[in-house]
Parts: sequence; C-alpha cells; structure tokens
Amino acid sequence: MSATMIKEFRLPDLGEGLTESEILSWKVGVGDTVSLNQVIAEVETAKAVVELPSPFAGVIKELHEQPGSVVEVGKPIVSFEVADDAGGSPSVPSGTVPSGAGNEGSGEAAVETPKREPNLVGYGAVVEGSGRPTRRARNFAPVAGPAESTPAESAVQVVEPAGTRPADTRPTERPRSTPPVRKLAKDLGLDLVQIRGTGPGGLITRQDVQEFAGQAEEPSAPMAGQAVTPRAGAGERETRTPIKGVRKHTAAAMVQSAFTAPHATEFLTVDVTPSLELLAKLKDSRAFAGIKLTPLTLAAKAVLIALRRQPALNSRWDEENQEIVTFHYVNLGIAAATPRGLTVPNIKDADALQLPELAQALAELAETARAGKTTPADLSGGTISITNIGVFGIDAGTPILNPGEAAIFGLGAVRTMPWEYRGEVALRQVLTLSLSFDHRLVDGEQGSRFLADVGAILAEPGMVLTMV
Repeated sequence: MSATMIKEFRLPDLGEGLTESEILSWKVGVGDTVSLNQVIAEVETAKAVVELPSPFAGVIKELHEQPGSVVEVGKPIVSFEVADDAGGSPSVPSGTVPSGAGNEGSGEAAVETPKREPNLVGYGAVVEGSGRPTRRARNFAPVAGPAESTPAESAVQVVEPAGTRPADTRPTERPRSTPPVRKLAKDLGLDLVQIRGTGPGGLITRQDVQEFAGQAEEPSAPMAGQAVTPRAGAGERETRTPIKGVRKHTAAAMVQSAFTAPHATEFLTVDVTPSLELLAKLKDSRAFAGIKLTPLTLAAKAVLIALRRQPALNSRWDEENQEIVTFHYVNLGIAAATPRGLTVPNIKDADALQLPELAQALAELAETARAGKTTPADLSGGTISITNIGVFGIDAGTPILNPGEAAIFGLGAVRTMPWEYRGEVALRQVLTLSLSFDHRLVDGEQGSRFLADVGAILAEPGMVLTMV
C-alpha cells in the first residue's frame, strides 16, 4: 500500500498584483478524487472571474474557505491527500499553477527566502507574511516541531499529517472558523468559544452555529455567475450589501478617474439613416453571413478611423515620468454590464481588423462578458473606450473616463424623429453621440474634430473615402 502525504494549495496571485480574491464556488467536495488541472473552484478578483485548476492528482482532504469568503493571496484554500512519490515533485505545467519547488520532496516545509513564484497568470508580487498562522488543530497546546512557513514561500505547501499532535486539551487559540461563519455568529450575538466544531480538525461550520442558535439551515451559497439580490427581512427598513469584487474595483476606478482627470464632454446629434441602410445591405451580403451587425459595429469602426486623424485621443498621461504616451495601436474597450457589475474588456489591436473581423470580435466580447468569463488580460491595456447606453433606451449621457485613457465615446439610442432632409422635414433615424476626454491630453479642438469625424462617417458612410 503506497504512502500518502498532505499538501496545501495556497491562493496564488491571479495577475497584476491583486492581493485578494473571493471564493465564488467549489467544484469539488471533501473526499472527491481530482485529476491534475481539473477545475476545483471559481474565484472572483477585482477584475474578473477565474477558474482555479488543481495542482495535484489526489483526494480533497479539506476545504479551508467557504463560498463568499474573501481570501488574501498566499492563504491556504484547500488540502490534498496525494501519493508520496519519494522525493519527486508533481508535474505542474508552467504558468498553470504555482510551483512549490524546494519543499515538496522531504515532507517538511523548508524555510526559504521569499521570492517571486510563477502562478496562474504570470509572476506576481511577493506577499508579505501577515503573521496569521497556518491551519492547525483547535485548542491544542503548541509543541516543538518543524517550523511553519509563511504564505510568501509558496502557493503549494506540504503540511503535517493529521493526528501527529499530542492530545492536550488546554485552549491556546481562538476557535477555528471561516470569515462568513464568524460574521454569522457575531450577527446572532454568539460566542464561538461556546460552540463545538464538527468540521475537520474541530472547524466550526455554519451548521454548527445555526444549530447552536436553534435556527433552520439557511439557503446555500449561489453558484458562480448567479446574480445575488439581498433581501430585507420582515420589518427591516434597509439592506446592506458588502462592497467587494468587481463593484469595489469599479467604484475605486471611477473615483480615481473623476478626481484626477479634468473631464470635458461634448455632444453631437446626427441623422444615421444611411448607416442603418448600409447595415441592412451588409446583413444580406455573403461576406457577413452569420455575423451579427449592429449600430455599435459601425460606430466602433468609425471611432477607429477617426483616431487616425486625431491620435491625441488614443494616449495616456504618465504622471510619474511627466510624459504623454501616444499609442500607435488601438485596444478598443467596450463597457459591458454584467451580473457582477460594469466591466470594460477590450479588443486588442482593433485598428488592424477589417469590418467582418471587428464585428466578430465585438460579438465574442459581449458573449464572454455576459457569461462572466472575461479574463484579467482582456480587462487590461485598453487605450480608448466606447459605452453603448443606447441599448438601455438612453439618448445621451456624460461618460466617465476609464482610468489611464484619454477619451470615452458614448453611443445613444436610435430614434425615429422629424428631421431636416434635403430642404424638407422627414422622418429620419437619429441618434446622439457623446465624447468625454481628458483635457490635459486633448484640446477642445481635437475633441470636437474627432466627434465631428465620427458623426460624418455615421451620417454618410461614403465619407470614409475622404479620411483614409
């Protein structure tokens, strides 16, 4: 019978130095057998929902965190029981999961100088030790043993097998539980010291708290991608919703943008009947068979063309180096309303795409965003953005700049309205365009000419011939 050992998987840095993530759902349970790279959980960073693959093939021994808990990078989230390969380390594909080189072969957690480790996305910042101990048995006196490693050493750690500590019942630390359980106990006015934990290693579970309080079991946590609507209890006059995840990141970004970049906004109302007639013709053409075409498709193409004449709108302000950085490529951001809040994924090198390719990229971007599968890479590196408020029936608005970008273009709703046409009043298809820009980077003349160019293209698509 082959020997086994226990290994911990610590939450890795999921990209761009993010320091924490929320556990949305577990795809596995205690006792389940998993294979290498099998998806075991979905977590939400400040930017996106990410699937975590298993770094080992083995059996799930313990889930250290419950859905809904916010976990710092470097904290253990799951333990595996794996076969002891007598000094060999598991084969972990590069860039897939964190490596634990240096502490997996001997069965002891060797203490090393913290260094940058590969993770799910790339190489993240070293996490400083917070002083919080790793998981250990509840209410046992400390005994001499191998030194415990800090979260910075590795996302994958080898820990002592269960049952190796002496049976000393002297309480020496606070009762073990997870953040959601501690909050539940606090809301109910209960002291966790009085509650006996029935979870692994004496962990106090939600059910333990509810049974102690004589309450019925609450509904289970929502699955990933499922919108959560807080409900007020009988007689309650307000509902409080924690600010976290995408909503927290969006709020911080909007405050940063509003108070660091001097916004200026302009509006232009145009007759886009010729553009809609062109869309109808393109939909019937063989080149666009099976491709979704909308007014946003033509508006995006018009923005990309107009940027060639006004490159100042495709730039950013580098405060640290006191420089204006002008981009010679366009990563076109599209504001997307998702069940988890507003995100702005972008199409890389959109300026190099022909209209059919751009239409396909827009459709794929929207589908991915609605499914909550947008990756951190897709949300970073944007150079200019479009917000399509017309889909909500809104005529115009004042868009707030995406931080780090010089401009954001707004597309309103198309309305059938009386309009002057060839010296007469006729019913035409009309919409209002808006443009917000950073006045440090873009002068009023440049912003006005850009908006006029976009309007001219949508009012008469043939105008493109005079701009390229």
